Amino acid sequence: MTAGRITLGTMVRDAGRVLALGLVIIVLGGFDGSDTAGAADVAPALPFTAPAKHMGVSSCAGSTCHGSITPWPGSTVRQDEFVVWLNKDPHAQAYKTLLSERSKRIAKNLGLDNAYDAKICLDCHADNVAPDRQADGFQMADGVGCESCHGGAENWLGTHTSNKSNHAANIKLGLYPTDDAMARAKLCLSCHFGDTNRTITHRIMGAGHPRLSFELDTFTATEPPHFTVDANYRQRKSAPDHIKLWVTGQMMAVDALLGAMTDPNRNHDGIFPELVYFDCHACHHPMSEKRWEPRASAGIGPGVPRIADANMIMLGTFLDQFDPSVAVEFHARVKALHQASLKGPAATTAAAEALKSLTEGLAPRVADMKMTRPQMRSLLMAVIDKGTRGEYADYAAAEQATMALSAILDAMKSASALAPDQYKMLTGTLNKCYTAVEKDEAYDPRQFMAALQDVEAVIPKT
Repeated sequence: MTAGRITLGTMVRDAGRVLALGLVIIVLGGFDGSDTAGAADVAPALPFTAPAKHMGVSSCAGSTCHGSITPWPGSTVRQDEFVVWLNKDPHAQAYKTLLSERSKRIAKNLGLDNAYDAKICLDCHADNVAPDRQADGFQMADGVGCESCHGGAENWLGTHTSNKSNHAANIKLGLYPTDDAMARAKLCLSCHFGDTNRTITHRIMGAGHPRLSFELDTFTATEPPHFTVDANYRQRKSAPDHIKLWVTGQMMAVDALLGAMTDPNRNHDGIFPELVYFDCHACHHPMSEKRWEPRASAGIGPGVPRIADANMIMLGTFLDQFDPSVAVEFHARVKALHQASLKGPAATTAAAEALKSLTEGLAPRVADMKMTRPQMRSLLMAVIDKGTRGEYADYAAAEQATMALSAILDAMKSASALAPDQYKMLTGTLNKCYTAVEKDEAYDPRQFMAALQDVEAVIPKT
């Protein structure tokens, strides 16, 4: 099980939401493979697997540390991070979710005695490190706490408050670099999708777990963030902009899916493929509902479970605009993957491997990309255009498209590519898209298409 899903009903973004994440511009022609995203030059171990002891959230909660009721003026950090997490962040309630009636039912369906001490549940609903890595102040009931994301603080708890240390030095001591887009995406996806240590399965979903969804920029915004990206922050850390977070999240999500589909320990369940890697709504909808429509990008007919490709649709849209030659091959391999799923496990694994070999090297290149204002507008229009061509007939793709549009609009605002009144008009209109995808079981592609057309109508011509 994973921490409680944030529903799209809570994600509606209004014009007052500002994340001052300075714009970094995209020029794909300059791919050189370098990564300037900060101290995470070598992929760090996730906090769940790193060897350091976890001291517990109480080690961060002092009023002169991160437990201030309000932010401190003039401080390099807010100082109220613990309070924001405790009062506003759903991660703080993740363990308590395991005590709910729904969790009791899920546990019973899975043949577990209970959810609150089952490893399969605790791995993502708490900071479930081994007992020998739990310090005296550690409490499993604290849920997904500070060290679940920032890493065991045994070696950096003292140094990170010292004027003699810096962010890079703390990372070397075990602080997890959540400021790095790739590292953040990998961490979030380890629970919001699963990895080799924390596997999410169709059996868990069938037992009653909510459907999982994730988009890096949106989920960063709605956590809510307990940091402020200002000049001091940028001097000390990496500060990826909205589009960089969005596209990095899409790339890493695609890689996570393909990694699972090519892993013999995760890609099947008995004689069946692991169905959690397929689109939920391809099968789960009323039999009386005449909703199926052909999609050229998949090339498969009705009555066939379709691989969960919403992130692939978004990544393909990005590549269409900024590296057409890679995009052509990407689309061909995605279509080949869909068609291979009709032929059997071996063909599907081979097609997934072929696509993975193309995508797995893309994410590090995003760090140096630069994007002009016209390119941002072009990307915005491209996401909308995919809808007019029928690519959002499925709920998950529409959900991802909505969050993509929000990320792009926020990037345009940060780059002064939209005037305040234009941004207010666009985000207000975009709320129609959020309304259309608020409930997956009530999704109507025609309503969503009409909402997209309304957004397109208010986009400035230049």
